[in-house]
Parts: sequence; C-alpha cells; structure tokens
Amino acid sequence: MPLPKLLCKSFLVFSAFVAFASCTAIAAEDRPNIIYIMVDDLGYGDLGSYGQKEVQTPHLDRMAAEGMRFTDHYAGHTVCRPSRLVLWTGQHVGHTGLTGNRAFSLTGKEQTVAKLLQQAGYATGGVGKWALGNVNEPAEIDNDGHPNRNGFDYWYGYMNQSNAHNYYPPFLWENDRQDRLPGNVLMDAPGARGRVSKQKETYSHDKLTDAALDFIQRNHRSPFLLHIHWTIPHANNEGGRVLKDGMEVPDYGIYADRQWPNPEKGFAAMITRMDADVGRLFELLKDLSIDDNTLVIFTSDNGPHREGNHDHEFFDSNGPLKGYKRSMHDGGIRVPMIARWPGKVAAGTQSDLPSAFWDFLPTACDVAGIEPPGDIDGISYLPTLIGKPDSQPKHAYLYWASQEGETSIGIRRGPWKLVRYRKNRNGNPDWRLYDLRRDIGESDDIAAAHPEQVQEMLSLVERDRLPLETPAKR
Repeated sequence: MPLPKLLCKSFLVFSAFVAFASCTAIAAEDRPNIIYIMVDDLGYGDLGSYGQKEVQTPHLDRMAAEGMRFTDHYAGHTVCRPSRLVLWTGQHVGHTGLTGNRAFSLTGKEQTVAKLLQQAGYATGGVGKWALGNVNEPAEIDNDGHPNRNGFDYWYGYMNQSNAHNYYPPFLWENDRQDRLPGNVLMDAPGARGRVSKQKETYSHDKLTDAALDFIQRNHRSPFLLHIHWTIPHANNEGGRVLKDGMEVPDYGIYADRQWPNPEKGFAAMITRMDADVGRLFELLKDLSIDDNTLVIFTSDNGPHREGNHDHEFFDSNGPLKGYKRSMHDGGIRVPMIARWPGKVAAGTQSDLPSAFWDFLPTACDVAGIEPPGDIDGISYLPTLIGKPDSQPKHAYLYWASQEGETSIGIRRGPWKLVRYRKNRNGNPDWRLYDLRRDIGESDDIAAAHPEQVQEMLSLVERDRLPLETPAKR
C-alpha cells in the first residue's frame, strides 16, 4: 500500500537528513590535519629554495618542490612575542596593541586558532616557545596565559620567552609539570642571567622534536592541529656575551671543517639539524598514511638576527631584502613560507600573494570547515593554496607598528611599501616609499616623487584609526 503523500515526503526528508548526517560524520573524521612549523629568527634567504648557497636544507627544499612557495609572506612583527600573538589571534598589532617584546600574557578569553579548532573537535598540541604567559612554578597552571587555557590540549617546551634563549635548560614544561633534562646545569656568572648552562648534555631542540612526533603518533586517527615552534636558529644572547658564542648546537656536523668562525658553523649546523627533523616529520606522516590528508606550513617568526656573535650577512640571510630583525624594511618582516598538502596544493608552485601571520587563523578555520570570528584582520589564503587565485580576496593593505629599532611603522599596499623612521626630517615625519616591483631591496626612496601614493596609504590607515607612530622602547 503506497505511503500517504505527506508521510512519503517526511520519510524522504528524514532519509536525506540521515544521509547528510552520515556524510558529515565521515567528513568530520576526514578533516585535514594541520601542522604549522614556525622557527625563530630564520631569514628570507636562509633556505636553499629561497637562494641560500652554503647552508644545506634538502628536506625543506623538497617540501618547496612538492608544494607552494610564497614569495611575499610576512611575519606578524619584527620580533618574537608580538609576532606570535598576531599568529594566535588573527589580528595585526594595530589591534593586539603589543608592538614590542614587553611582558604580555593571554587572558584565557581570546579566541585563539587552537581554541577554535579544539572546539571543533580537533586534538590540539604544541611544542617549543610559548612566550605569552610566564609560568615558573607547577602551581601556576592556573595562570590564564598557560597554553592549556588557550586551546592546547598538550604543550611541551618553554613558557618563559627569555629562558628559551638557552638550548640546554635544566627543564622544559610538559603541560603543568617540569620535565627535568639530564645533565644540564646553569652557571652562576652574573652576565648569564640564568640562561647559560655550564654543563650541557640534553639538547632542547631534540626533546621538542620528539614531543611533536609523539603527539602525531598519539593523535593521527583523528584530526589534529600541531604547532611546532622550534627555537632554532635564535641565539643564546647571554651565551654570546659570556662565552662569545651563542649559537648552541651539539656538533657542527657537515660544517665542522669549514674555515668559518664557530658561531657561523653553529648557525649553519642548527638549521641543517632542524631541516633533518622536517624530513623525519614527513617520513612519519607517510608511515602513518596521513600524508595526503595533512597540510604542513613552514615559516619564521621574523627576519634574521645578528646576535650571539653571528652576523646575518655571513650567509646573506636576508637575501635580496633590506634590513633584519627589528626593522620595518622587508628584511625584518618578510619571511619564507612553504605550504605542502599532496593532492590539494600543486607541486612546484609559487605565489606572490601579499599575506601575513594574521591570515593563518582564518585559513586554518577554512581548512577545518568552521567559521572564524568576525573581529579579525586576517583573510584565508586557502583559495591560493588550492589553485584558485581568482577567488582569493586580498588585503587593502598590510600594517605593522614597532617600538623596537629605528623604524616604527610599516605599510604595504600592493607593490608599494611605506616605512616610517623615528627621527624626523626637517621637522616632518620621515616617511620613505618604495616600489617593490623594481626595488625589492628598498634602496630608492621615491616618496618625494609620489606624494599622492604616500597620502593615499596614510589615509587608509587613519581611516581605520591605527597609529602612525609608536614610542621607542625604553
């Protein structure tokens, strides 16, 4: 006997709902994994795929060959802590308000990218430098700045940013407990400031890497977000002062016999050691059969340093760019970024999309199939990743402000780059304009020849009520 018309219609709707629910459940299980690797103070020119000739990075070069290389990607800031805050929150420094490496802690109320994906069912983990909530005693797990209170199910590494200078610390944090590192003993020298070890046995980078790979092993059967915030190749600044060499590494590896100063051997060995661990990561993804379902992004938190007796010019770490860490010129903020996702990101591709750290949060949400918050500055670059550049929304401009260094404001609009120097010229603000299409090294200030372009860019920033000057750090 045929079903009544209304009952039949209801049955079809119910069947469709069940089918949709089943598909959604399957899709949820198949949601892509996301691994975001950020290293510390690696320059635009420090990788072979970006022109490096001396320091060997074969695994990252292969990653670029198998994925997409971004030529115009920017960090959140010229130094560590504000750059990381931008990454976590999807807001540039004009809205985070943090424009230098002053003390800062998250409150536990921010909508971080980890919290958003955690709420969507992702397992969330991180290793390395946290920097956004100092935790010194186990009881301080109640500190609202702790990563476990900001979206991370698991965290292993440094909480205190300054302690992360030391590659041989007495302990690292695993969530709310201190994991003691055998054989590492701090020295008492006043200039060491508790950040230089006199006995060195356990290398923190290796511990961070093992923790990251273990997290993948534990969580590979469900979607996960993993942040790997390696501290390589940041210097041990205090070690540079006390020991005259802040580039701490267990051995110089293939560079041991080079006729280079020891800090330069150490710098190169650190990067090549880290590169080998990138190779270990991809090998694990293949062994677990999740390689094709994992988006991996590699980048650096700001431009190259000249600390710990290392000179950024020794290996031409900023490549064709002007400036280095703490500069609003591109050498201080333009960073390498490589994205690899087999079958989704075409191999051997390149993008000149002007993008920045505040774009990662909406991109991760886009990949995970969730809506990002409305009060962010970022724009998802997923269309670019999957080969649909014509569908890619673009920023009206990119903006940075800094308390550190001789430059205070950076603005990029299309090919135009505007930089403000702290010292005024002739009593007027010292704005310098560059055309990156023909002057990637920002050597030719054309502000006087294009006053209308300067004014248009400043008007956009003033419209959005963003600062056009920041006080110098005291």
